[in-house]
Amino acid sequence: MDDLAALRYLVELGADEAIAEAPVDRFSAPPPAELPAPARPAPAMRVVAPVASPAIAAPVPAAQAVISARDAAAAANTLDELREALAKFDGCPLKATATNLCFADGNPEAKIMFVGEAPGADEDRQGKPFVGVSGQLLDRMIGFIGLDRKTNAYIANVIPWRPPANRTPTAAEIAACEPFIRRQIELCNPQILVLVGNISTKTLLGTTDGIIRMRGKWRDYSSPGLKAPIPALPIFHPAYLLRTPAQKRDSWRDLLSLKQRIQMLSK
Repeated sequence: MDDLAALRYLVELGADEAIAEAPVDRFSAPPPAELPAPARPAPAMRVVAPVASPAIAAPVPAAQAVISARDAAAAANTLDELREALAKFDGCPLKATATNLCFADGNPEAKIMFVGEAPGADEDRQGKPFVGVSGQLLDRMIGFIGLDRKTNAYIANVIPWRPPANRTPTAAEIAACEPFIRRQIELCNPQILVLVGNISTKTLLGTTDGIIRMRGKWRDYSSPGLKAPIPALPIFHPAYLLRTPAQKRDSWRDLLSLKQRIQMLSK
């Protein structure tokens, strides 16, 4: 086949356009370079607005809480000022879990002051000490010797806020509240102090002896804000008597001792 015939053959096959001067051997040519894969777009960043957490007061260190309590209590010159100082005091964590402040009940000018341990559920709801079942028993007990919280008795607690589930207050909680009850006693200045239960006895008399050993034994309660020591009588807590009725006999002896001391005041 001559060149002309070959050209006609290519035209018939459809190769009617020349691309290069020399033919290209496709079998010997290197494979074409792979094109890079298109870059995938980066996922859009999800911007989440910060959620403001509720403001929670940082816990006050125990040592600082005691110092603050002493300063606040010492600055109170009346029972109303002391109650207001307690309401503003944030050094005891029990305040955050309690419903009400249980400051006191009864006649603040009475000669007889009772100091219990801590409020229970009924006291927490009403904001008064000794109003539940044990408080009703205490009313009957002191009624037998002529006392009535409305006229001639005043009642408070070492701890003015209810511990959760009526648990025993911790040493730090007692230490934070102690300056307030001591100042409360100073402002009332009763002639007789009755310490109801284990915590009030140990705290205010500064003893490690328990209530079983201390009950019925008169002691002197002293404080820098008092002109003279106050006779103090530890007695069983009514809640303990409800659990152990056999101890009511000893409690009756203690009440008779209290009655005798009250009669001595009127002579």
